[in-house]
Amino acid sequence: MDVEEIREGVLAILKELHEDIDFEAEDKILDSFDLVTLVTELGEEFDVDITAKDFIAENFNSVDSLADMIARLLEE
Repeated sequence: MDVEEIREGVLAILKELHEDIDFEAEDKILDSFDLVTLVTELGEEFDVDITAKDFIAENFNSVDSLADMIARLLEE
């Protein structure tokens, strides 16, 4: 799975959370409840474990940063 496929999957999950937000144009778009839901959904979708060390702002600021984090976790 390449980064673009991961990005599309991440974007689909985000749109399920909030279909009224343009996630490609916005940053810092999620509250803490959304993050819990997002981490659960990403873990299930991509079969990765997002741990406390991954919970840094840079990983959650954009669709691209989320996709990069998932790609890195898939490689580990």
